[in-house]
Amino acid sequence: MSKNRAFIPLLVFLALAGLFYFVLMQMNKGEYNPRDIPTEFIGRQAPSIDLPNLLDANDRVNSNDYAGKVWLLNVWGTWCPECWKEHPYLLELKRQGIPIVGVDWRDEAAEAIAFLKQKGNPFAEVGFDPKSDAAIDWGVYGAPETFLIDAQGVIREKHAGALYPQVWQEKFARYFQSSGSAE
Repeated sequence: MSKNRAFIPLLVFLALAGLFYFVLMQMNKGEYNPRDIPTEFIGRQAPSIDLPNLLDANDRVNSNDYAGKVWLLNVWGTWCPECWKEHPYLLELKRQGIPIVGVDWRDEAAEAIAFLKQKGNPFAEVGFDPKSDAAIDWGVYGAPETFLIDAQGVIREKHAGALYPQVWQEKFARYFQSSGSAE
């Protein structure tokens, strides 16, 4: 019986190695993308946002201010390396007239403010969400995450990971072309 027990760790190792190999092969075929985690929010009314404004303690960021508009919600944090990578492209989208509401998530306010002062602010407004209140409502599991909300307040697209020109063209650009906003 003790000889059989010696094989249990080997069997567990082989099972895990097989699973790893399967996922790796699927990724090489382009059939598996861990960023393609589905969200139940696509096609549904966007959760409301009412957060303190990171840059103005006397103001709040409220999603009702964007009713009737197509806009992006970008969840980010200074602790997030991918957020740093996408930041220059978000600045470019702002220059093109794309309204982006930022949600600074699980961060220190002073660090986030310093980051935006140093790197530039691509956001129309920035909500401060240190305790994940809005992130939980939106089903956020990591940063950055970008959501597209249409003029009726419905979430039409979501992207987990850094936003780059290719992702913009594939997922988001068409909504702004049809709304009359900048591409």
